[in-house]
Amino acid sequence: MTAGTQYKRYKSALERGHVAALRGTLDDALAAYTEAASIVPGRAAPLTGAGNALLRRKRPADALQYFVSALDVAPRDEAANAGRAQCLIALDRRTEAAHVFDLLADVRVAGGKLPEAVNAACRALDLAEGRDRRRMLRLLADQLRSSELDEAGWAALDRAIALLEPKPAPAQEPVEPEPERPAIPKSPLDRALVPGWNLEAFEDAVQTSLQQGLPAVALERLLDLAAACRRDGRLDAALDACYRAVALDPDHVDLHLGMAELYALRGWSALATEKLDLVGKLAEIDGDEDALGRVAASREART
Repeated sequence: MTAGTQYKRYKSALERGHVAALRGTLDDALAAYTEAASIVPGRAAPLTGAGNALLRRKRPADALQYFVSALDVAPRDEAANAGRAQCLIALDRRTEAAHVFDLLADVRVAGGKLPEAVNAACRALDLAEGRDRRRMLRLLADQLRSSELDEAGWAALDRAIALLEPKPAPAQEPVEPEPERPAIPKSPLDRALVPGWNLEAFEDAVQTSLQQGLPAVALERLLDLAAACRRDGRLDAALDACYRAVALDPDHVDLHLGMAELYALRGWSALATEKLDLVGKLAEIDGDEDALGRVAASREART
């Protein structure tokens, strides 16, 4: 067996594990992750995937064993450390979880993810107060403040300031206003569409991408189709396009956020809230701070 064939088998098993985990079929997910680990030993991803699958089923003690095994392979793996921290919180081992978030902040700084590092440092301080921990959060917040901030950056900075600085008493002197923040995105379906295209043209673009064996491109074209249908007031057709896209990428955050918005437009407010809650919970379990920021922005845009 060539190395390329072996890696393709590994990726296929890993993807089957991710899909099964998202659908809630735990036994299938664990079997696929075990298969992936047997094909290419020494990789953290299958172990982390199995840990996340168990954590989603509220089995933190079992999940923790997988995350620890993943960290034996890759001690600074971001996803494994995030999963381990969530397990420790669920097991009420808050001080240990705080130490893991300290490490996670360091890993994210090294990876150039400063807003995510600040969020991790905030979690650490939330869980266990400490002078060194507070000093580190202030240092990271100062670095973030001096960088070019997007919405996720502003959210992380606000969280850090709330922890580090008590709310001031009403000032008698004028307070210098903060720089203007970027507008919260109204919807993931607010996409730049090809001018002049009708719905049939968007559908043709989807089919062409599928025939060419380009699922990632087809997914983008399906999102374009959903946006075009929403623009024309065809909400059921827009939802149908989203359901088709889910089959191509069940983990696509913007896709699920777009579906939540369509549910709300159809008057299905409870279903929209449930969708946002689900995406938020999965993002929190996965330690995906960017996805958490987009979920928060989606909630705020609907208030």
